[in-house]
This record gives sequence, structure tokens and C-alpha cells, in this order.
Amino acid sequence: MVNRYTALKIRKTHRYLGLFLGIQFLFWTISGLYFSWTDIDDIHGDHFKNLDYQPQSFNNLISPSQLNVANGINTIELRDINNTPYYWVNKKQLYSAIDGSPKNSITKEEALYIAKNYMKSDLVVENLEQINETGKHHEYREKLLPAYVISYKTDEALKAYVSVKDGKFQTVRHRSWRWFDFLWMTHTMDYEGRDNFNTVVLRAFSLLGLITVLSGFLLWYTSSPSIRKILKRKNKNK
Repeated sequence: MVNRYTALKIRKTHRYLGLFLGIQFLFWTISGLYFSWTDIDDIHGDHFKNLDYQPQSFNNLISPSQLNVANGINTIELRDINNTPYYWVNKKQLYSAIDGSPKNSITKEEALYIAKNYMKSDLVVENLEQINETGKHHEYREKLLPAYVISYKTDEALKAYVSVKDGKFQTVRHRSWRWFDFLWMTHTMDYEGRDNFNTVVLRAFSLLGLITVLSGFLLWYTSSPSIRKILKRKNKNK
């Protein structure tokens, strides 16, 4: 059995570790509860999307080999932009699938057309603006820029994003997603970009959390009357 001084040291270490880590443990617990009680499809905004949308088919398209693309074609996708077909080639440039002419960007009207296809028809557009850059904490991070931000009249502060350069419907953001994103940041402890599980802060807190738990077990062992009785019996039998 450890002496009284050592027991007090263990108790003090456990208490201060618990105090230091308590707020982060609280965030881990709250975020974990939120994740387990929410529907990930709702977080993705599926209840705002037109999930029955099917891209229309086009006839009389020119062959991609007719496009004037330097160094050839590696990737190609077909885009419906305001009822006009376009090829998105090599993840760099739009070309008309009718006459092969390049298109450098889409207009606001074309962005509204694209968003209307992907969003529910009863949603009312409140505002449309273009963004050219975003920070690490922006809700539209690590996606193609510039982009049009289409805001809708809802209680959820709903926004849809359509990239300007390729005319692609990118994503939907709303209040529940923003709460999820904030809690995800506190869960991963990646306060720079959200998704890095290998941060020094997370590793340090995980290690300290393990030490706190182990010190709690040790504290129970050193202060348990039952353990004392067992040790006394063993000493008597020697």
C-alpha cells in the first residue's frame, strides 16, 4: 500500500488533470451526443434537395475529339447549363458540346437555373452573390472558387453553392450543418481546418485523458477500504 504522501500526490494530480481536461471532455461528450442523435442526411441538407432530379439527355453533340484541347483530354463531364450542354474538360475548362466554343464562367441566371434543378421547387431565393475566396473556417472551404452563393428565405439560413468556372452544383449549407461543423471542430480539436485527426493538441489531450483515467483507477486502489482489508489479511498470513 502506498504511503499517505504518495496518495495525496496521486489525488492532487488526478484532480488538476480532471479540471484541466474537463472542458474538452465536456465538448467531446456533447459533440458525441449530437452526432449520435442527428440524422446525417439532414445534416447534408437532403430535405432541401430535389432528390428526384435526373440530368436531361442531349442529342447532336459534337465529339470531344473535335475540341481544341492542348495535350489531349484526360477527364470529361457533361454539364446542363441553362438547357445547353457543355463539356467540363480536364477539370479546367468548359466547352460547348454543340459548337466546341470555350466558356470561361457561368452567369448568375445560369447559376439560378442549376440550383433550381437540385433544390426543392418551393424554396424562394432571397439573395445571390459571388465569392472569390474563403478562409479555413468558411462553410464553403476546400471547394472550387469563385462560386455563387444562393440564399433562400428559410428559418435555417439555407444557402446553396454553385461554382462559377464549371457550373457545378457544389453543396448546401444550413443552420444544423453549421452546428455540426462547429461541434466537429471541438471533437477533432482541429481548430485550423476541422478534419485533421493528427494534430498535436488532440494527441496531447488524448494522452492526458488516458493518464487521468489511469490516475483515477490508481486513486481508487490507494484509497479503497476493501483493498486495505485484503492487503492486511495478506500481511497477517505471511
